[in-house]
Amino acid sequence: MKVLLYFENQKLIAQSGIGRALRLQQEALAPVDDVTVTTDPKCTDYDVLHINTYGVKSMYMVKKAHKMGKKVIYHAHSTYEDFRNSFFASNLLAPFYKKYLVSLYSQADALITPTPYSKSLLEGYGLTQPIYPVSNGIRLSKYAYDPAKIQGFREYFHLKPERKVVMSVGLFFERKGIFDFVELAKRHPETTFIWFGHTNPLILPAKIRHLILAGRHPKNLIFPGYLSGDVILGAFAGADLFLYPSYEETEGIVVLEALASKQRLLVRDIPVYDSWLYDGQNSYKAKDLADFDRQMQEILAGDKPDLTAAGYQVAEQRDLKQVGQVLAEIYQAVLTDRASSLAENFDGAPQSAWSSSKS
Repeated sequence: MKVLLYFENQKLIAQSGIGRALRLQQEALAPVDDVTVTTDPKCTDYDVLHINTYGVKSMYMVKKAHKMGKKVIYHAHSTYEDFRNSFFASNLLAPFYKKYLVSLYSQADALITPTPYSKSLLEGYGLTQPIYPVSNGIRLSKYAYDPAKIQGFREYFHLKPERKVVMSVGLFFERKGIFDFVELAKRHPETTFIWFGHTNPLILPAKIRHLILAGRHPKNLIFPGYLSGDVILGAFAGADLFLYPSYEETEGIVVLEALASKQRLLVRDIPVYDSWLYDGQNSYKAKDLADFDRQMQEILAGDKPDLTAAGYQVAEQRDLKQVGQVLAEIYQAVLTDRASSLAENFDGAPQSAWSSSKS
């Protein structure tokens, strides 16, 4: 079968989680037998439209697919909950955005969303199509331990060997917990804090623009922008802690990247992690700023058990080889009108052997 992966404005979203989802989906499906992938929106001989974005062109692609009698799967990366507390006026627009999302998602034959938590949100919107919780996935080999990359990361930021580093990755959104990250840096000048990521200043609220652009943050906090390649890979492996204070996620690809890098992980205790991250077993969770502060200090001091091996097992379960097989099964089920039966008791793992991965 042939699948059209559609992402509107690819250049604009390249640095976002949805942009990374495009690359992950392409890579996951590449070795799967019996599935051909195209990203050409002019293609007409595809069997399934797997659509990931929400603009006017995306809406047009869905209507065009229906007119041609094609099956449509919408990848629900976004929700009302994670739209709020993001860019300028997002809270004002959020109720209208929710209605728009529902109107788009309701046109699909099936929905894919990253976690059981985000599935529950969609069901709460009244959507009745089969909904599959499927992780965005991770390419484990990309995050293999490499001392040269770690050294390159520390040299890039001129870090002394004894200097502790706490890192995070994300857009400059309040929802991502950026103000808590800044406050922790203020409290601990003895530690270097690095927030990787970039967001167009034009869409940011004034309080965040002033924080980032006007330099109203402590000197031990670095905003290097969006970095890719060996520097960020070295950071994931070479930092002393990945601290992710986000208040709302549908999954959090960067959390998977930290786990795959065997990095220590401290996240906010929010519902999205309930079914796969367990406090004190494969990660640590904090409830508020004071809790983040306390646990961060304990982790950096070596006073809490190292959970990185258990965390790596979580990443292993979401390796792209497995994700590609699961996506292929969903495509086949939708094509053969078995979407509802496959969705019953679906847990995100391959459930049949119709498709196979090449070695």
